[in-house]
Amino acid sequence: MILIVDDRPENILPLKKILELHNFLVDTAESGEEALKKVLKTNYAVIILDVQMPGMDGFEVANAIAGFSKSKDTSIIFLSAVNTEKKFITRGYTSGGVDYLTKPVDPDILVLKVKTLYRLYRQQQELRETQLSLQKEIEVRKQAQEEIAGRMQELRLVMSSLPQMAFTIAPDGQIEYVNEHWFRYSTDPTTFPQTHPDDDVCDEWPVYLKSGIEFTREVRLKELETGNYRYHLLRILPVKQQNALVRWVGTYTDIHPQKQAAELLEQEVELRTKELLIKNLELERSNHELQQFTWVVSHDLKEPLRKIQILNDLVKEQFLSDIPEAVSYLDRSINSSARMSSLINDLLAYSQLSTPAAFQSTDLNGILNEILSDFDELLSKKNAIITVDSLPTIDTIPGRIRQVFQNLISNALKFSKKDVPPMISITSERIKDKRIDSEPASDGDFYRIIVSDNGIGFDERFIDRIFVIFQRLTNRTSYEGTGIGLAIAKKNIDRHNGIISARSQIDKGSQFILILPARQNNEIE
Repeated sequence: MILIVDDRPENILPLKKILELHNFLVDTAESGEEALKKVLKTNYAVIILDVQMPGMDGFEVANAIAGFSKSKDTSIIFLSAVNTEKKFITRGYTSGGVDYLTKPVDPDILVLKVKTLYRLYRQQQELRETQLSLQKEIEVRKQAQEEIAGRMQELRLVMSSLPQMAFTIAPDGQIEYVNEHWFRYSTDPTTFPQTHPDDDVCDEWPVYLKSGIEFTREVRLKELETGNYRYHLLRILPVKQQNALVRWVGTYTDIHPQKQAAELLEQEVELRTKELLIKNLELERSNHELQQFTWVVSHDLKEPLRKIQILNDLVKEQFLSDIPEAVSYLDRSINSSARMSSLINDLLAYSQLSTPAAFQSTDLNGILNEILSDFDELLSKKNAIITVDSLPTIDTIPGRIRQVFQNLISNALKFSKKDVPPMISITSERIKDKRIDSEPASDGDFYRIIVSDNGIGFDERFIDRIFVIFQRLTNRTSYEGTGIGLAIAKKNIDRHNGIISARSQIDKGSQFILILPARQNNEIE
């Protein structure tokens, strides 16, 4: 069965129809959570997974599915119309996807890929069934050998039919019987085949013979016809009657193909690891170049904007002050320039978040006092009331944690109700675990800091959008902003190995909850 996961029904329907035309059974899910519930109950050959979804995105769903043992043979194809950059494609593959397609998708190509992955899934299932069948066959053979332990002739008949080299050993260690496969590796039925010098078991076997316990080793035997060494699994089992050892039964099983495959796989893993290291270095270099580019572009854009604002002010004051319509147009131009300048500053701040910085012990009270001092004029203008608990001293990157509190307080003032004085509350408590709803604990490893306000609030259905860059829940004409502030806050909290979330109701204010570790590793972030 095929599972299609997309939060848009209009995207699911055409894919479902196309696959059903090719005789596939198709199931659908409209969210990551629904998909995970279905995966727990149903086996799917292929999952076609949309990347951009509210709640759990496609990458998070794929990571969760990878933890389900029953889905280890399921192939995941990512679809995305937005996240088409190399870093998202790379993330898709590292999340467990076998393919990453960008929309619009060629239906014929998609069907061919699904057919191929479906066929691979069926082959894996058949192989698993074959393996189970082989395991059962081995168990049956073991039981048969135990049942006929006292009848040597019957045992020899069974051993002569085995595909492995088989032999029996008397309690004194002398070889009693060998089957015909033995003579591919030894001309003497009383002497063990020649092993590789590094695999000699002559010193070990007498110890197990004396102890009467099973002996198992991997050895390389020299094939008489070719002179080549081949890997075998040697097993020598004691056969007992009423706790008395009556003989040993041994087999050499040829595992040479499996060992070659394992060695080839190890080489492939080593090669892929080297490739990933090279890609990581290239990615780090690209990120560094992007930061430099953003810095240069931002500074180059600021200068002409400043000139535009200054010149507009001069024209308005010196030449058009008595023409209201012209003044109105110039004010709009000046405001647009200011918004552009604010956007450039925010973009510059966002690009600098990946710059390495060290953690250090920080008194959050001092940080907050500095921020409130910066907002003093705006606080007075709005008659804002701020209450602050005693905040802890924790390990932070001071400049970045300052950005978090600055953006949260700025938003609380910005999105206040008209003609209602803003009321902002900042509380702190020590908690046990890294969870939003963790219980308080005086010796906990984390702190929960809550910034509350009585502003316009927002619909909690859109809580995931507010931390995404350029996402806004208000119109630009009513409230200023670039849509970057909360994205900066989230990225900074992530760098502090913490959590940021929110609770809100429209017209009833908002709460932003920060979970921060009390202590950090002394590594450069």
